[in-house]
Amino acid sequence: MTVGVALNASDVPNQVDATVQLAQEAAEFGVSSAWFGQTFGADSPQLAAIVGREVPALQVGTSAIPVFGRHPLLVSSQAQTAQAATHGRYHLGLALGTKLLTESGFGLPFERPIARLREFLIALRQLTETGTADFHGELLTATTPIPARVPGAENGVPLLVAAMGPQALRASGELADGILPYLAGPRALADHIVPTLTAAAEAAGRPAPRTVALVPGVVTDDVDAMREKATENLAFYEQIPSYARVIELSGARRAADLAVIGDEKTVEAEVRRYRDAGATEGVFSATEIAGEADRRRTWRLLGELAG
Repeated sequence: MTVGVALNASDVPNQVDATVQLAQEAAEFGVSSAWFGQTFGADSPQLAAIVGREVPALQVGTSAIPVFGRHPLLVSSQAQTAQAATHGRYHLGLALGTKLLTESGFGLPFERPIARLREFLIALRQLTETGTADFHGELLTATTPIPARVPGAENGVPLLVAAMGPQALRASGELADGILPYLAGPRALADHIVPTLTAAAEAAGRPAPRTVALVPGVVTDDVDAMREKATENLAFYEQIPSYARVIELSGARRAADLAVIGDEKTVEAEVRRYRDAGATEGVFSATEIAGEADRRRTWRLLGELAG
């Protein structure tokens, strides 16, 4: 089981410079990969491309680009460029997004998300694997009157989906290379998520899919204060039905109950629980929550576990 970190450089003079510096530090600790979220700020494939080129020891990934407000042709260009820049170390994550951000941000109706995801994946797979597409779906059209191949990205781009619900998991098993579940604890992974994903991949004749579990966590001695802070920071997810469902399936009452907070022994034990539940890779987020010293303490442990 490889172990990575989500990089979140905020309140800095230059986000790109600060992100590269963080990535270099993560690599020095022996962490396997660096991942970048996508909101309305920095472009995550560009960050991944820059970091991957500057820090060749790291795998880099996007977690995750919402399919609403994007088009497969444009996302393919971003992903292939990042793949060429990193010489094959880029991993593209897609997401359904949320009704609130889709409708308020893009002015688009959040309708038929699973159908859109399926069509997006079909068209994107054609583009990233062949550099061409001739796809005409109900919701999307993607054709290539001129080639869409980026030299240097001939081996394609791994496609992952931030999927946790049954329909999204089935679509991901059939059409993607794996998933990026967040706030899905070991119980939810073992009992619901991994079996559904694996069965869909097997039925489609696809290889065993990856499960890249994103987990908020930090190594710290100030457990109570950090648990309180995590409760405040993660409360937003409790209002989103897909997250509320997986939190409940994980046996938790609050999102913060799934944050891994404690000393090295505690965090190591939780990493092993995720592995035993079927996670092929782990990515720790919010490691900066307790300050710089504890972030470095966390990364040191994760680097040891990644090795």
